[in-house]
Parts: sequence; C-alpha cells; structure tokens
Amino acid sequence: MDLSWISKIQVNQPAVLRRAEQIQARRTVKKEWQAAWLLKAVTFIDLTTLSGDDTSSSIQRLCYKAKYPIREDLLKSLNMHDKGLTTAAVCVYPARVCDAVKALKASGCTIPVASVATGFPSGQTHLKTRLEEIRLAVEDGATEIDVVINRTLVLTGQWEALYDEIRQFRKACGDAHLKTILATGELGSLTNVYKASMIAMMAGSDFIKTSTGKETVNATFPVAIVMLRAIRDFFWKTGNKVGFKPAGGIRSAKDSLAWLSLVKEELGDEWLTPELFRIGASTLLSDIERQIYHHVTGRYAAYHDLPMS
Repeated sequence: MDLSWISKIQVNQPAVLRRAEQIQARRTVKKEWQAAWLLKAVTFIDLTTLSGDDTSSSIQRLCYKAKYPIREDLLKSLNMHDKGLTTAAVCVYPARVCDAVKALKASGCTIPVASVATGFPSGQTHLKTRLEEIRLAVEDGATEIDVVINRTLVLTGQWEALYDEIRQFRKACGDAHLKTILATGELGSLTNVYKASMIAMMAGSDFIKTSTGKETVNATFPVAIVMLRAIRDFFWKTGNKVGFKPAGGIRSAKDSLAWLSLVKEELGDEWLTPELFRIGASTLLSDIERQIYHHVTGRYAAYHDLPMS
C-alpha cells in the first residue's frame, strides 16, 4: 500500500459531470451494429438473483438462462447459433452456490459461479464471520467472490484498515477471483470513490464493482468515470489490469450499450472482455433478448414469446 498515491487526490466533480452528460446525450448504434453490440453485451453479464425467496428450482432456471441467454431460432437468424454464446457468470447468495454448481454441472456448462459475501449488502458483520463466509462459498464451488467493503472505513478515512481487510478477503478467496464492491452510493464523495478504488486495487482485487444493487443510488456514469480512471491510473503505475463491474439499475439494452461505449472510450478495446468487464444485472438480459427479437422479426415480442429466467 502506498498512501502517497491518494493522499492529495481531489476529483474535479464539474468535469466528471460534464463527461457523464456527454455519454448520456450520445446517440446509440442502430440495426445490425446494435444487434452485434447487444450480443457482445450478453457475454459480459453476471446473471444475478439475490432475493430472499431464491430456491433450488429458481437457481436452476437462472443457470439454464445463463447457458441459453437468447432463443436459438433468433441466433440462427443472425448466424450466431454455433458460437457458444453464454453469459459471463451467474451470481447468487452463498447458501445457493451448491445449487448453481450442481445445475451448471448437470447441463455440461462451465460458466463460473460467483457468490456475494462478507455480510452483503451492508458489510456490517464481524470480520471473522465475513472471512468464513468467503471460505464456505469457495468450498461450495464458487470461483468468483463479490465482497462488499465496510463503508465506515472509507467515511472515516481509515485507509490502512480498509487495505488490511481487503488483503484478508484476498487471502480467504485463494484461487477464486476477488470482486470488491465499493457501494459508491454510500461513500459520500467522488474523491472517496477514487481513493477506495485505489485501495481495493492495491490490496489485490481482480475487479472493482460499483454497487450491491441494494443501495438507494447504484451504478451511475459519474461514479463509473472516476472508477475507470482509477483503473487506468493503476495500470499506468503498476502494469496490472484490474476489471470493472457496474451493477444496480442497469435494466435496458440501451443502458448496456452506453456502458460498453464508456469502457471502450476510457480503457480501450482490451478491456472489453469478460476477464476485465462485467455487468451485474438480473433483468437486463430480458430486454436485450426483446431487442434482438425485434431486430430479427421487425416486431416486439409478446410476454409469452420469450423464455424467462
């Protein structure tokens, strides 16, 4: 950890907001180019269910949808039926990891299983409990762990304590990928978002993630710009590439295109791979499939036309 990197950082909020307005005002791609970008967006989705009423059968349906995200006849029309199109991962609560691993194994699918952990979504449980939650999820077969930080450490400027906690999360993950959720809607300022991003990357995070999806404010473009530029700065300083995952409130196909465009412009094409970019979403896939249906048939799908996860 090198606090000199972040000690004097102050984010220029008006400039960040202007950049965010440019993104939102931009016209999106159309026709076959839109269809191609939407299919690419599917490959970045961590298909997620984090509900209190999750059951083994609902997890099974989620995993089936992750393996077959777009109806096969639509993919055939686009000559994409033999490309092995799937989502990037499925994301569930720790108690449902076994169900997801079992469902994917039964379908002969190698999609990774991600689990939230560390007292998700608040992060307000004892450290020992949070570390054990990671270990149990990994033992059950999760290969990606989405941990949530203790926001108190950011709000009170306890950067060394935050670093130490994330280092312990990293160790508990073992070989599993560590995605660190910053819960940016609760960090107080864009400057804190930048500093927390840097600390998380210094501590060994493979990804930094905007939100749990449970906060009042989730993934926003101003926050994303700050996090992406922190990733860029970290890469320039260390040569290490860290991934980015926006999550929470990304529901429409149009939204997904804006996020892909932002990552492409800020970090370049090399970040547009599932190894470095994910979108956490539960309902986004349904709208993407609806738009693909419209592109292929020229009409919008009725509710019963598309299989739901």
